[in-house]
Amino acid sequence: MFVFHVFLVLFLIVSLILLVRLFLHRTALIFVLRKWGEWIDDRIHVHQHLKVPEFNENCQQNQFYQKVSVYVNSLASVEDSDFTNLFSGKKSNDIVLCLDDDQTITDTFLGARVSWMNKIGRNHRSFVLKIKKKDKRRILKPYLQHIHTVSDDIVQRRKDLKLHINTDCNWRSLPFEHPANLDSIALDPDLKNKVKSDLETFMKSKQYYQKLGRAWKRSYLLYGPSGTGKSSFVAAMANFLSYDVYNVNLSQVSDDSHLNMLLLQTTSKSLIVVEDLDRYVAEKSTAVTSSGLMNFMDGLLGSSFCDGRIMVFTMNNKEGIDSALLRPGRIDFHIYFPMCDFNSFKSLAGSYLGVKEHKLFPQVEEIFQSGATMSPAEIGELMLVNRSSPSRALKSVITALHSNRRSSVGSAGGGGKCGHKLSESAASSPVQSSTVEDAGGLAWKDTVVPKEFRKLYGLLRLKSCKKPESLDHDHEMIER
Repeated sequence: MFVFHVFLVLFLIVSLILLVRLFLHRTALIFVLRKWGEWIDDRIHVHQHLKVPEFNENCQQNQFYQKVSVYVNSLASVEDSDFTNLFSGKKSNDIVLCLDDDQTITDTFLGARVSWMNKIGRNHRSFVLKIKKKDKRRILKPYLQHIHTVSDDIVQRRKDLKLHINTDCNWRSLPFEHPANLDSIALDPDLKNKVKSDLETFMKSKQYYQKLGRAWKRSYLLYGPSGTGKSSFVAAMANFLSYDVYNVNLSQVSDDSHLNMLLLQTTSKSLIVVEDLDRYVAEKSTAVTSSGLMNFMDGLLGSSFCDGRIMVFTMNNKEGIDSALLRPGRIDFHIYFPMCDFNSFKSLAGSYLGVKEHKLFPQVEEIFQSGATMSPAEIGELMLVNRSSPSRALKSVITALHSNRRSSVGSAGGGGKCGHKLSESAASSPVQSSTVEDAGGLAWKDTVVPKEFRKLYGLLRLKSCKKPESLDHDHEMIER
């Protein structure tokens, strides 16, 4: 009887352990049940097999095979395959998954389940698509279009970006390795999120634009004072989209036809940038006419060869610019880049110094509220130089803001270029400011200088400035 009880207890313990292990490995059980369900489903329905060979009948490479390969190896189900190859990518720490020979994975599209097999023949490779006949008419065409879109997007994001600069005749290319990203830009967070959403929506809207009968393109205007981050924002957009950058130097463009030829030589899904457009328009330092520039922005040629291109124009000030250049259609999105405020300053402090809060922040905020301002580039440089000590970096920013505020006040009171220079001296040394200010005015006549010395000074000055025949007359005037 005792042995029976011991056996019963052991049985219960083992059963409990098995139940616990089964509960802990419920995902594995679900996986097995799902496989059984798929096996039964495959036996019930009639399927059709479509082969995508690596080469066509002329032994030329099948471009669609490359797209399918990129798409299939990007599916999450590749990780569930019995055999998966791991390869290093182009970038460091990149690992690429590739389906092994004669392995099968599944995919789901519009509620229908399909499968792909990486089939290896004697002299060729191919992907075999297995699809239910009842689903073929409904999903096949949009599914193949989906493969095109996704594979193109993956290739776009994996490619090495290039910066193209126009010369006398065509484009010169070099690697684009700017590290800027949208998260690091000192700009209002809500505005950055709005830009991200706009870019992502645009990337997915090719068919929508075609349905509307509109060219698939987008244009941005970035305007604001120098040093506020416009160029860095352009680089961040390029990295976010994985777009090549075509930087158009209008001073190197000979005429409107040359500008059109440059546009034709750009690739699809690229960023076309024209910086300092207001300077070109104001100084007329380019041979491109206003009508040529407008046609470049939204004319028939630009609309016919856009194919996902984004145009970006930068300005310091858009006041005085012809409204026809800035109308919707030519410019879709206006973004203002202001001088640094306290919120932008905190963003810079987080990026450059790694601090979210600091005891000096209230002092900095107070200075900003008093009207002091600096560009994000200037503040960022101060933080970069003093990055080893956040306190020292913030103190240097405070000193610079104080100096900038005094300079602004002195400039407003001085009136003119000389007044601005005097205020800069005042910012560096209050004593020196007083000295310079005295030397430039007339207050010296009211000091205790003897009257005889003033007369002598006047006589010597007249002798050096007047003609000899007028000296006697001048002397008489001084004596009086």
